[in-house]
Amino acid sequence: MQFDQKNLVIAIVLSIAIVLGFEFFYNLPRLEQQKAQKAQEAAKQATTEVLTPSPAPGMAPAAPGSMPPTVPGTAAPAAPAAAVAPAQQPRVRIDAPHVAGSIRIAGARLDDLQLLKHRETVDPTSPPITLLAAQGTANPYFAEFGWVPVTPGVAVPNSDTVWTPDRPTLTLNQPVTFSWDNGQGLRFERRLAIDDEYMFQVTQRVVNTGSAAVQLHPFGLVSRHGTPVTAGFYILHEGPIGVFGGTLAEYSYDDLKKQKTIEKKATSGWIGITDKYWLVALVPDQGQEKSARFNHIGANGGDRYQVDYLEPALTVPAGGSVEVTNRLFAGAKEVGLLDRYASQYKIDRFDLAVDWGWFPFLTKPIFLALDWFNRLLGNFGLAILALTVVIKLLFFPLANKSYKAMSKMKLLQPEMEKLREKYGEDRQKMSQELMGLYKKHGANPMAGCLPIIIQIPVFFALYKVLFVTLEMRHAPFYGWIKDLSAYDPTSVFNLFGLLPWSPPEVYLLGGTLGLWPIIMGATMFAQQKLNPQPPDPIQAKIFMLMPFFFTFLLATFPAGLVIYWAWNNVLSVAQQWVIMKRMGTLPANPKPVKAAAKSK
Repeated sequence: MQFDQKNLVIAIVLSIAIVLGFEFFYNLPRLEQQKAQKAQEAAKQATTEVLTPSPAPGMAPAAPGSMPPTVPGTAAPAAPAAAVAPAQQPRVRIDAPHVAGSIRIAGARLDDLQLLKHRETVDPTSPPITLLAAQGTANPYFAEFGWVPVTPGVAVPNSDTVWTPDRPTLTLNQPVTFSWDNGQGLRFERRLAIDDEYMFQVTQRVVNTGSAAVQLHPFGLVSRHGTPVTAGFYILHEGPIGVFGGTLAEYSYDDLKKQKTIEKKATSGWIGITDKYWLVALVPDQGQEKSARFNHIGANGGDRYQVDYLEPALTVPAGGSVEVTNRLFAGAKEVGLLDRYASQYKIDRFDLAVDWGWFPFLTKPIFLALDWFNRLLGNFGLAILALTVVIKLLFFPLANKSYKAMSKMKLLQPEMEKLREKYGEDRQKMSQELMGLYKKHGANPMAGCLPIIIQIPVFFALYKVLFVTLEMRHAPFYGWIKDLSAYDPTSVFNLFGLLPWSPPEVYLLGGTLGLWPIIMGATMFAQQKLNPQPPDPIQAKIFMLMPFFFTFLLATFPAGLVIYWAWNNVLSVAQQWVIMKRMGTLPANPKPVKAAAKSK
């Protein structure tokens, strides 16, 4: 018994050490890092240089985004574009159902975009999410398209070329065409269109009125200045991402800082930069091999990250033209929308923009089930409750068998105590006698673990879904839960809002300790009271402390997960109570031990 107690105490101490270590070495430093990062972003102005696609062998090193050359027929700008405030730059306005913003006429660059359906906070009057930002702001983030010439000396548009748009506003039904003539017999056109969600279609056309053919490589790039604040959690990827030939490639910002340049080649796929809920991704024409690249450069004390692709050279014959169409996704990672785009445009594994983790066969079906229940019931919290019932029904026979075995164990407790008193010093003999007792009455000492083992995969899959899916963001339940993906905002320290005092958000061991974690702990305590108690008093006391331990542990977990656990406990208690009542093992009405043998 001393050996069992020692192992149990070690397990409890290690569990507490893990939680404390997580708080001290991960959670608290992450919060401090976020504060420092925000202060740094407010004080820092981004640099103006833009990375360029790697030229193929034999190509001219002229690159879009470098300091603008003097283009024939135009005058070089007096100052870099970043020195001009975005509001003062000539722009084409974007007015679409779900996005608003503008396109900078210099470079025909998409660098100003707000997501109208999604807000910064749960307050519906808070500002919309700003996804793309222009040079001259704290952290520029933009997309650009263009051409790289095979032969040096061919003038092509760059990031500071002043285009001529054919209309002042891009709308759902009115694309905008930008045009520019290089004065050497080449006229460039760039047509931007947007659908009713977040997909831009970029059609580039070159007309050659000269006497010689010209070869040009089409390219696209996404450039992000400054290292963004990330969740920094191992179950979520944020940063450069892409799919190449069906294979997902993910790199953290730190990875890219170390490796500087990572090159890929594929005939299908996409490349972009992802945040937890938002994505900016280039979708080249599927079906032909292209070069893609992840890149990082540090200059003037700042970091810049760029993803880009370079397609094979196209020949523009004298008196002829060429045209290429690519796409840019800039918006929210809505699961159904990503699946629709993947099917509509044949985009290879576009759904992997959402980090489903190592077990997408479990996490994505759970999300789809929750989404279906949400559409049926009108609330994701109710969807979680409904899904819990379905999961309990699926595992009902297995759980029933487990609870029956646990009831038998409870009937056998007096006999087990006698054996421990008789053979306490002879562990081998006691183990033999206990196994004989279990076999005689058909009891299973491991049966009590089965309901928990069943619950663990679903628990982690649901945690993943609540953590990574946009649909759960700001999804309300009832009462005080305004966001199922965030922890319960109430606090026991001000009597759940009855006292006119707001306690500090201390994340260590439960933080504010809201009402739902306490409800969860109470249901766990009730379930434990129905389980067979260890005969050793020290073990019994330690096990009785476990609900309190988990109450504090889960206090900073998403409220939706705590609600799931509490509701699952309630259903388990009801199921176990019915079985124990039938078998006569409730504390108020215990049957004699001989009944255990009859209840197999």
